[in-house]
Amino acid sequence: MTTAFRAVLAFTLLAGFYVLVGLILAAAVFFDVLLLVDFHANTVKFAIVLTLAAGALVRALVMVSRRRGDEQPGVPVGREHEPVLWQTVEELSQRVRTAPPDEIRLVAEVNAAVSEDTRFLGLRATRRRMFVGLPLLQTLTVDEMRAVLGHELGHYSGAHTRLGAPVYRGRVSLIATVQGLRNHPFIQRLFTWYAKLYLRVSQAVSRRQELEADQLAVAIGGRQAMAGALRKIHATAAGWDLYVSSYLSLTGAGGARPAAVFGGFHALMSDPDRQAEIAKLGEQPEEVSPYDSHPSLADRLAAIEHLPEPQHVPDPRSALTLLVDPNVAVQAVEQSMWSPDALATLRPVSWEELISHGMYAGRNADAVRDLAMAGQQVMGAQRPYLDAAFEAIARGRQAELEAKLLEQGWNPSPSLLAGVLGQALEAVLIQLGEAKWTLSWSGPARLLFDDGEEVALSEYAAQVAANPAAVAGLRQWLGDHGMRHDYVPLDEPSPAALG
Repeated sequence: MTTAFRAVLAFTLLAGFYVLVGLILAAAVFFDVLLLVDFHANTVKFAIVLTLAAGALVRALVMVSRRRGDEQPGVPVGREHEPVLWQTVEELSQRVRTAPPDEIRLVAEVNAAVSEDTRFLGLRATRRRMFVGLPLLQTLTVDEMRAVLGHELGHYSGAHTRLGAPVYRGRVSLIATVQGLRNHPFIQRLFTWYAKLYLRVSQAVSRRQELEADQLAVAIGGRQAMAGALRKIHATAAGWDLYVSSYLSLTGAGGARPAAVFGGFHALMSDPDRQAEIAKLGEQPEEVSPYDSHPSLADRLAAIEHLPEPQHVPDPRSALTLLVDPNVAVQAVEQSMWSPDALATLRPVSWEELISHGMYAGRNADAVRDLAMAGQQVMGAQRPYLDAAFEAIARGRQAELEAKLLEQGWNPSPSLLAGVLGQALEAVLIQLGEAKWTLSWSGPARLLFDDGEEVALSEYAAQVAANPAAVAGLRQWLGDHGMRHDYVPLDEPSPAALG
């Protein structure tokens, strides 16, 4: 089946979707009118079901039509800002025989993409945009970046973006319709089946278009450059996901945000241990689905190997050389990542400070506060003294402490009390300035004493939680570190305690 035929079929299915919606609306009107003309009890059920379903359909389509798509991600860069990047894009546009984009935007994504605002179902283009991910500029060579840009411009050359806009809107409408029919299972199943058929056809078109764009990329940069770019993008995307989930997700802790987002990402990707970890992730087989918008990496690399190798002069420089001042671009894109509220309220801090605040907030703050409150409730203390929790353990009332922790939202577990106790003891050491969470780009953050020894309290906390007689030794140990018997956990340790 050719790409052109699949594209026509996708448009036909999109039109069929609106016909299906019209049939449901017409059926609802028919049964409502029939009910008014000739009332029958059996007709009431059909009329109610169809009318409610028609209302859900209209509501879903209205919500989709009201979605605003004017706001674009990233930072726009004009020819006066980045003349080398623009010159490169315009030169490549001539190579693939298409008009250059009207706008280039630098974005905080491991991706490059193009879009095209269209009218009349894609027959008329109004504005073209190209999005260039700053992490790609950090990672790729000039050769590889040229191949990637050529690939994206190839989507313009093949009129792929003309098809993409209406097909994407149809995809959004179908998904919103299926979600809006959750209270009408029979009609929802009908639209779910139709949506799956539409997605299979339209995504097959997208996959074929990616292979066509790869051919233009190879004609510009060569097989080696394009294959290298695809491998690096695959690895960089895995690294970015790891970076976001393990580091960037700590944003907001202690009212702080990282002062150098891309500096941290560069540090992570430059770490030898992380490089080995990410390489291992890249070796895992990809899951392939008929609903994927892109072919698998293996399929794209295999297709590239069969393409002719063009004559070109290699350029192994960093792709950052395409920017006039990478530091200025980095700062602008980082600013665009934050909302105005985040820029106004979150302090930009070093990664070391963000890790110390973030790890304490995520692992220790709730534990020490909730354990002290549980001890206060079990022992009837006047204030949430942490020692009240120790006294409850000393008196064999661990079950009551666990019950209070469950009431505070902790998940049930055979080691619940031991786990909370261990995290609370870590918090005490941090608040007393005896230990701090330390940044590591090679792996998870570590809690270290001042002399560099790692804090390891899990086994000791388990022993105390299980043995009331061990509480006396725990009190002595904490006293040696400076904790008083009337200690009440602070809401937030001092900046000095956090290092």
